[in-house]
Amino acid sequence: MAEIRSAYSSRLHFFGRTTPANLAAEFGSPLYVYNESLLRQRCRDIRALSGLPGFTPCYSTKANGNLHLLRIIREEGLQADAMSPGEVALLRAAGFSREEICYVCNNVAEEELAFAARNAGVVSVDSVSQIEAFGRVNPGGGLMVRLNPGIGAGHHQKVVTAGKNTKFGVVPEDFEAMAAALARHNLTLIGLNQHVGSLFLDPAPYLDALAWLLEAARPFLPLRILDFGGGFGIPYHKYDPEPRLDLAETGRRLDALLEPWIRETGFSGRLIIEPGRYVVAESAILLGRVQAVKNNGPVRYVGTDIGFNVLVRPAMYDSFHDVEIYPADASPRPPLAQTIVGNICETGDILAKDRLLPEIRTRDLLGLLDAGAYGYSMSSSYTQRFRPAEVLIQADGSPRLIRRREREEDLLGMFPA
Repeated sequence: MAEIRSAYSSRLHFFGRTTPANLAAEFGSPLYVYNESLLRQRCRDIRALSGLPGFTPCYSTKANGNLHLLRIIREEGLQADAMSPGEVALLRAAGFSREEICYVCNNVAEEELAFAARNAGVVSVDSVSQIEAFGRVNPGGGLMVRLNPGIGAGHHQKVVTAGKNTKFGVVPEDFEAMAAALARHNLTLIGLNQHVGSLFLDPAPYLDALAWLLEAARPFLPLRILDFGGGFGIPYHKYDPEPRLDLAETGRRLDALLEPWIRETGFSGRLIIEPGRYVVAESAILLGRVQAVKNNGPVRYVGTDIGFNVLVRPAMYDSFHDVEIYPADASPRPPLAQTIVGNICETGDILAKDRLLPEIRTRDLLGLLDAGAYGYSMSSSYTQRFRPAEVLIQADGSPRLIRRREREEDLLGMFPA
């Protein structure tokens, strides 16, 4: 297949011993394609962030819950976060033990809190009322509480998870009420955690919040766990080179904060981080077929089979995904401003707006880069379109189907006769 904009995936040998055209012919489109070697490397990157005793990366399952990917992530030595009974079921099926699962709660029913206490090694709640609820179903138990450091970070307001304009965490004004609720139910506070937001490339807010948590934790010592959250970003602009988050420097600065505090306090517990996006985002390219091209006034629209039911991030967060083009023919392609859209009858079904790209034509294949995090996991059957299949390019370069395409019987199967 001719190359007009695929230098990134070619350099990585992303598609192994096959091609986008062969994958689409065999498995259909749209299609999520993952690269095993890249996934394993990102797991190793995050494990190397710190060498301090007790350092424990816990993969955030909500980023991508494919069973086969979870098995790889566990093989690479990561533990896991879950925030629903369904995620626990997937993690257990992937081989994670109860002790390797941290259940992160947000506004859940008492029945779910009881489930979490039975099925996870650690349970985290993030409000005084949820402490009370946990105490009612598990009196005398241990739990972790999420605090709000007042410092937020993220690529969009909807993913900033700390500060004044978010639903998460116990604020310092409620620490006395928190302590009273713990005492009322004879609960042991085993840990504190926080999460400032998602997709930061500058570690400063994360490290500032870490320093805040270390000081906030002092009155609650001894503790078994300090959880600093996740949010580690990846560069989505692959063809307009964007600096990576410097993990080595981030790790050095993290250790520089932790080491003196550990010496001073004698802390000997676990130091948890919760990377989700960083682990899986770059491991996937979403393939789609161009079905129609037209001009409405000055705007050139490229219509694909990738609706926001398949990838909702651009519609929900105005997120950027770089685009590769795998052309149906080898003829020259002039650069044009183009807006790439999906097949959902919604004006907001836009994947990439006003991008200067080589001319895209009907029957071309497109690849949306960095689709491994919050891609399939946020997909839906909106307008009753089938969710796509997922394929893994294994370490030997061969493709393997790791989730089949949704079928008519899947859509109809939950309706009672």
